[in-house]
Amino acid sequence: MTQPSTWLPLCPLASLLPGQGRSARIGERQLAVFLLGERVYVLDDRDPASGVALLSRGILGDIGGEPVVASPLYKQRYALMDGRCLDDPALSVPCWPVRLDGGAVWVQLT
Repeated sequence: MTQPSTWLPLCPLASLLPGQGRSARIGERQLAVFLLGERVYVLDDRDPASGVALLSRGILGDIGGEPVVASPLYKQRYALMDGRCLDDPALSVPCWPVRLDGGAVWVQLT
């Protein structure tokens, strides 16, 4: 039997800088949080190509209007919407639902 997923507070919205990422932790999971425009995205921080938690330090941009983060180590680009790697279809990073409430970023981990 699976437990219902719950929304967990991740960080204050005010702690995010536009166009940059930051890392945040919930339990043992380290997450990468990005503010791009008016939208917040949350991915696992671990780069699947290297195994190192550093995606939060990646370079944000877009490819054809799709928001992406480029790994600062190997430069693979990951879609912020669904975590798929645009450069290597064998790679992906978990992506999590986000909501903003009460000046905080909330994430739903399943």
